[in-house]
Amino acid sequence: MSPLRYLHLDVFAASHGGGNHLGVVIGAKHWSGEAMQRFARWTDLVETTFLLPPVAAGASYRVRIFTPHKEIPFAGHPSVGSAHAALECGLARPVDGLLWQECGAGVLPIRVEGTGVQRRLLLKSPGERVLCTGRDAHVLLDAALAGIGTGALPPALVDGGRRWWLAEVESEAALRTWQPDHSAIGALAHTSDSMGLCAFARSAHPDYQLVVRAFPAGVGIVEDPASGAANGLIAAYIAQAEPQGPLAGGYVVSQGREIGHDAQLVAHIVDGTVWIGGRSHTIVDGALHWNEA
Repeated sequence: MSPLRYLHLDVFAASHGGGNHLGVVIGAKHWSGEAMQRFARWTDLVETTFLLPPVAAGASYRVRIFTPHKEIPFAGHPSVGSAHAALECGLARPVDGLLWQECGAGVLPIRVEGTGVQRRLLLKSPGERVLCTGRDAHVLLDAALAGIGTGALPPALVDGGRRWWLAEVESEAALRTWQPDHSAIGALAHTSDSMGLCAFARSAHPDYQLVVRAFPAGVGIVEDPASGAANGLIAAYIAQAEPQGPLAGGYVVSQGREIGHDAQLVAHIVDGTVWIGGRSHTIVDGALHWNEA
């Protein structure tokens, strides 16, 4: 059994250790989906991805994304991290500043900005749809937001590859100190077939303009340190609701400090199109000895 290459990444980190973990397996093209799932269950990371040769015309590479329990078509930080791994391992190169990632949600563009440790990768997520708005949009939403006041934009259920409840809250200080009712968020997530609740607040800090906390109770996670797909939905919601507002062209996000992380994500909004991403760091680059049978 020949070893495969395996990378362990820190995605969306402002500094090492601040972002979201991702395991990336290179060269497992002969593995079955069952074998990939077994390995993802063993890593017990939020997501593990497998980089494969592309099938779709025009794709730079193909990625399969697994949680410990199931394969999923799309997620933000696994997409950005997989693009980082494809570049680091020489499996793809940008053309006109873009990579094209083939995944379960289709062939998605990823912008490459800069080089080396300053390189940022930004994902254009699948199309977003606002399904409903208002604190009374779901019978369980008010309980999920107990203990915190809402901000300028009404809460909304937004779909775009993954479905999230989004809620702007009254202030950065209130969001950072909020002790949410996780059981109420879980009930909302399961009843509405969504990931859960992603709350955000505007900030006057010089290094970032938005603070985000994400509670993906729908997939059994209490709080996520860095959420690519959810932040893409927030940016799309802001761009639609406030096309002339101060955040309409983009902004920087701080996430994860409440659980000991320090993630930084960047949103670029160009003509209503949202690109979300940031930097990734390779923490471990090694050989994977694993019997896939």
